[in-house]
Amino acid sequence: MTDTAVARPPIGLTLRSLLRADVTVILRSRQTLILNLAVPLLILIITNFAGRKSQSALGTGGAALMIAMALSYGLLSSALMGYSITVARDREAGVFQRLRVTPTPTWAIMLSRLLVQFAAAIATVIIVIVVGGIMHGLQDSFGTYLLIFLVAVYGAAMFLGIGQAIVGLIRSAGAVNAVGRALFVVLILIGMLGVSGILGDTLSSLATWTPVGALVTLFTAVQSAAAWTSDDGWAIVAIGGYLVVFAGIGIRWFQWEAR
Repeated sequence: MTDTAVARPPIGLTLRSLLRADVTVILRSRQTLILNLAVPLLILIITNFAGRKSQSALGTGGAALMIAMALSYGLLSSALMGYSITVARDREAGVFQRLRVTPTPTWAIMLSRLLVQFAAAIATVIIVIVVGGIMHGLQDSFGTYLLIFLVAVYGAAMFLGIGQAIVGLIRSAGAVNAVGRALFVVLILIGMLGVSGILGDTLSSLATWTPVGALVTLFTAVQSAAAWTSDDGWAIVAIGGYLVVFAGIGIRWFQWEAR
């Protein structure tokens, strides 16, 4: 009697198959696509009209802030309203259990999800940068656009880390959905409204150190011709801290089964 060893398929073939499946899923999720792209573009349109009515108040710096807010919104919604909810629903439906009985490595399963969501977020960033620059009449250099793109990559990684932490700590898809939406609203209100100064000086100072506030600060800094400040440097540190802490939590406590 002889044992028949089952050969594991090449990891490249496995990843390509997973990527195709995950791309199909995200393209069919119309709500996610709308939140990731349509709403940031709507923010640009609204602020563009506001800028026309009060161009002296908006100016180049104000336009940079509005584009920063739109970019931050797109990245945040992609992670909290897209990635974490999709992963939680698939886990509850038993998708991960079925994948884990195949020869596919567990790290490849999650890597495929993260890569597809990351690519979707970056695609949104590119569109928002181009449309925002045209609407607000900005003519930045190639170096500036490259810095914006690098900050977007950094911010996308941070928000995906937060999304991973949520789905790692909470098993129920319904609870992940509720917590993700609530956290999204809190971060938007405190981060964006606080940074804009609408909520007063105290909240504005606190908002600078929230995930959204730090990213908006960094986005605005790389678009501005002003000298680099210590706050801009600390924003980089804050984003890195959020990324390491939340990604670590999400990886450490992630459960492959809903129950």
